[in-house]
Amino acid sequence: MDFYTLSDKYIAIELGHRIKALRLRKNMTQKQLAAATTLSLNSIKSLESGRGKLATLIAVLRELEALDHLENFIPEISISPIQLAKMQGHIRKRASGERLKPPAKGKPEW
Repeated sequence: MDFYTLSDKYIAIELGHRIKALRLRKNMTQKQLAAATTLSLNSIKSLESGRGKLATLIAVLRELEALDHLENFIPEISISPIQLAKMQGHIRKRASGERLKPPAKGKPEW
């Protein structure tokens, strides 16, 4: 599936469908999953309809024994030894962004 061609809403719905399929494969009802995760039934329903919260997703994946799928979802970024040498051992902590230029002399700062 090419997610880049899909809308954000459709991707969220697709993820919800996949969570539901995983729950059904484990032969659990929404009510059982809600009780096992100490979440509300509405939270489970929202997640499966593509409107859930990240904390709900994590709790559900933990209960469905699917947390290992997160490694494929967003793999840990590693830096090659060559890149690390170029950066002289410094690991990037933030983006550079736009730098503010000091105002020219005699011009207002607005």
